[in-house]
Amino acid sequence: MSNKHPINIEIKPKPNEPIERTLKRFSRKVKKEGIMEQLRERARFEKPSDKKRRLAKKRKAVLRRLKQKEQTS
Repeated sequence: MSNKHPINIEIKPKPNEPIERTLKRFSRKVKKEGIMEQLRERARFEKPSDKKRRLAKKRKAVLRRLKQKEQTS
C-alpha cells in the first residue's frame, strides 16, 4: 500500500449495460485495489507506533479468522 504512483482505473460500459451496473463494477474494482483505504490512511498523519499496533491487530484478526475457518472444516 505504500505505492506512491497514481492508480488509474478505467471502466468502459458494456453495450446495453445500465449505468448502475457500470458504477457497481467500478466500485468493486476500487475496493479491490484498496484505493479508498489508502486515501483514508494518507488523510492524516499516523504515528509509526500506532501504525504498527493497527497492522498487528489486523494480522491477528486475519489469523483468528483462518483458525476459526480451519476448525469448522
